[in-house]
Amino acid sequence: MAAGMERSRGGRAGCPRTGKSWWRLAVLLLSVSSLPAASGLVEGLYCGTEVCYDVLGVSREAVKLDIARAYRQLARRYHPDRFRRGEPGYEGETRESAHTKFLLIATAYETLKDEDTRRDYDYMLDHPEEYYQHYYTYYRRQLTPKVDVRIVILVTICAISIFQFYSWHSSYNEAINYLVTVPKYRIQATEIAKQQGLLNRSKEKGKNRRSKEEIREQEEEVIRDIIKTKIDIKGGYQKPNLSDILLCQMVLFPYYLTTYLSWYASWIYRFTLCREEYGEEEKVYLIRRNMKMSQSQFDSLEESSKQTFLEKRLWIKDNYEVHRKQQEEEMKVKMATDPRMKRYRRWMKNEGPGRLTFIDD
Repeated sequence: MAAGMERSRGGRAGCPRTGKSWWRLAVLLLSVSSLPAASGLVEGLYCGTEVCYDVLGVSREAVKLDIARAYRQLARRYHPDRFRRGEPGYEGETRESAHTKFLLIATAYETLKDEDTRRDYDYMLDHPEEYYQHYYTYYRRQLTPKVDVRIVILVTICAISIFQFYSWHSSYNEAINYLVTVPKYRIQATEIAKQQGLLNRSKEKGKNRRSKEEIREQEEEVIRDIIKTKIDIKGGYQKPNLSDILLCQMVLFPYYLTTYLSWYASWIYRFTLCREEYGEEEKVYLIRRNMKMSQSQFDSLEESSKQTFLEKRLWIKDNYEVHRKQQEEEMKVKMATDPRMKRYRRWMKNEGPGRLTFIDD
């Protein structure tokens, strides 16, 4: 009976301890639930552990005008150049603390003046538990380039296009400078200039008389202009055209694509479905495609060669294969019989690449 009384006392004694534990848990939960949103603030994000609204002394419902007004007032007060230690309103402040406050004020203003950044900041205040999401949002916005990516792409394309045109223009000038020195073209240009009266030297007297160097420079310029006008350069050294640069090609791409699709549909309809005969233009296209040549490469060929291709009916695949094998055999025979080719092979064997020689004069 005594033991039963002890057990009943022990059971009654345990009830207050259990009730006290539940009371402590309830107080803890109530304290956690009543924590302010600022408890989720951390260093390194926005204003750190300070609330940007409190830094500027405005409410969360403040408009841009109120935020800007509060920033200007605080910035004038804590600006390092305006700070005067000991003046009224600066009690306990030092230049370092004023500078720190000024930076915090500027950070708060930068955060709240932009609508997108302010929206992210308000979301962080309302959802402080999304710790990693806030870090990602903040640094993504900080590291994102301030300049529009489309502007960067456009500037890059323009720079590439300018470089393209300059490079092509330089190649074209190199070709013209070379052709001016070729006797064949130089003589023809001189004859044309004489016929047009551009090289007729009139006797000059007095102050208008030019030196021989000036007359020679003018004649060279005339010959150069005639060669530029009359010569037809194809391939990589042809005269640059603005429509060939990258920028124009991208702008005109929809037009080129539409033209190609319409041409391809017409080709299928005319020559595959309706079985029409090829015209001269279509035959030339098929010959160029069989030879795997670009339009500029094919245009650089002489008209006699193009006419020979048409006579041999090379737009037909079998005829082209026969022609290609004949060309290969002719090249082999030429390389075997041509003295220059023999000398070249002898040089490659004895003194070609991979071997250094020194000729003593």
